[in-house]
Amino acid sequence: MKRRTFVKGGGTVAVGGLTGLAGCNAPSGDGAEGTTTETTPAGTTAEDAAETDGTTTEDGGPVQVAMISEGTNYYFDPIGLFVEPGTTVEWVNQSGSHSATAYAEGTGSAEVTRIPDDAEPWNSEIITEQGGTFSHTFEVEGTYDYFCIPHKTLGMVARIVCGQPGGVEGNPPDGEVPAPQDIVDRGSISYEEFAGDG
Repeated sequence: MKRRTFVKGGGTVAVGGLTGLAGCNAPSGDGAEGTTTETTPAGTTAEDAAETDGTTTEDGGPVQVAMISEGTNYYFDPIGLFVEPGTTVEWVNQSGSHSATAYAEGTGSAEVTRIPDDAEPWNSEIITEQGGTFSHTFEVEGTYDYFCIPHKTLGMVARIVCGQPGGVEGNPPDGEVPAPQDIVDRGSISYEEFAGDG
């Protein structure tokens, strides 16, 4: 049973042009060690963000995930993403105020760890600027669950599989995400597709 209802469709990898504002108005901060944080507007469009090989986009840039507030829905799009080791994922704040924070105990408000044992956790802190970005490079194979700090209890969670599934089973404690093997098989699962499946 899905905890959220999808209202309006978005792209498979990135969604643009949404203007709703919601969430906290806290300043963005530096990410965890091993990450790169940017808070300048993203320069790529949804079309540029089409994933080509699990490592980069068509234009050679990072793979993008949109962070979206739309009415009472708060979500990452795609909600499930497959990447190869060495891939940089860039989260883009399309609307509202969001974070991209790994489920690693003690990171953000995480009370459990749902990333591979040897992986570096990440935390973008809250990004308030529309178009603001945060990037993290995935090196360790396995399954990674993550959340938005201000919207975690509203089910704003997502999953990335790097290389091959492993390390976590089931859903994170705050919402539902696609199964790891479904993510591997499909490459990318949009929020709309996942919400429509339930």
